[in-house]
Amino acid sequence: MVLCLGLSAQERQGPPPPKNLKVLKVTTGPEVIQIMRTFTAGLGVKCDFCHAGRDFASDENPKKEIARHMISMAMDINSKFPDGKMHVTCYTCHRGEQEPKTAPEPKASGQ
Repeated sequence: MVLCLGLSAQERQGPPPPKNLKVLKVTTGPEVIQIMRTFTAGLGVKCDFCHAGRDFASDENPKKEIARHMISMAMDINSKFPDGKMHVTCYTCHRGEQEPKTAPEPKASGQ
């Protein structure tokens, strides 16, 4: 008895290339997924916060355009550092929450 464990053509090729990328300079699905995971962690949200359901290429959700502006802002700030490293991310301001933190939490009295 011969057992065939071959992968389908789609499984061998992996996920399709990303569509409708206007700010991110990546070309593969795995790269996009990794970046998106940092965004969801930085803002404490799930994919549908910026995306319209499972249609990730759609621009229907207006928060996606806001995200693009924020990504561009962080990229611009990081481009000004001479070492070429990433110093500013979503987490820098958002600290895992939807709204960015603009001031530290007040300390309890007596501390």
